[in-house]
Amino acid sequence: MIQTNELTRIFRAEEVETTALNKVNINIEQGEFVAIMGPSGCGKSTLLNILGLLDTPTNGVFNFFNENVAGYSERQRARLRKKNIGFVFQNFNLIDQFTVFENVELPLIYLGLSAKERKTRVEAALEKMQMTHRRKHYPSQLSGGQQQRVAIARAVVSDPKFILADEPTGNLDSAHGDEVMNLLGELNQAGTTIIMVTHSQRDAEYAQRVIMLFDGQVISEKLSSEKSN
Repeated sequence: MIQTNELTRIFRAEEVETTALNKVNINIEQGEFVAIMGPSGCGKSTLLNILGLLDTPTNGVFNFFNENVAGYSERQRARLRKKNIGFVFQNFNLIDQFTVFENVELPLIYLGLSAKERKTRVEAALEKMQMTHRRKHYPSQLSGGQQQRVAIARAVVSDPKFILADEPTGNLDSAHGDEVMNLLGELNQAGTTIIMVTHSQRDAEYAQRVIMLFDGQVISEKLSSEKSN
């Protein structure tokens, strides 16, 4: 599904070069739940941005469903992104002026779906996340855990090929964090591919495989302890 070969990302500022990713080779299959871990500054966010088609590599190959997209323009990447990827962020990234329903509906508007189809899909996503009763509320009226449920509903409403989760429990207490991770685990068991960046070993246990980064390089790949028992 996703494969990188010698993937490199170099940031240049005046006379300074910073290598964020250095010849990264990874392979992620349909239906996997993969956690990407490593210390701050190791390249996790850069890799996530490239896998999410938000950025492009400096060198290397990025095969996205057997299509090398490494040199794609922003317009080409945006087209693929909105059809194939759902995002879940640490800070939820909900629009304060929109209701829960409107926040979840937004990706479907970008896809050009009819109002009837949008309503059907949003209601189904909210029901799955047990947030139907909050459809008319605004983000400021929700707890952190509830906001992340809405963010997950927004991520899945367009039936994406996979979900990218960036520190999905980073702003939650342990109880709400476990709740969110259980939801992601349930989505994965239902067939959704999930790629998650996390600092949390506790969250990584929900994944089937853990990829460790250090100084922009993959230093190890292993099954999570829970999955290997």
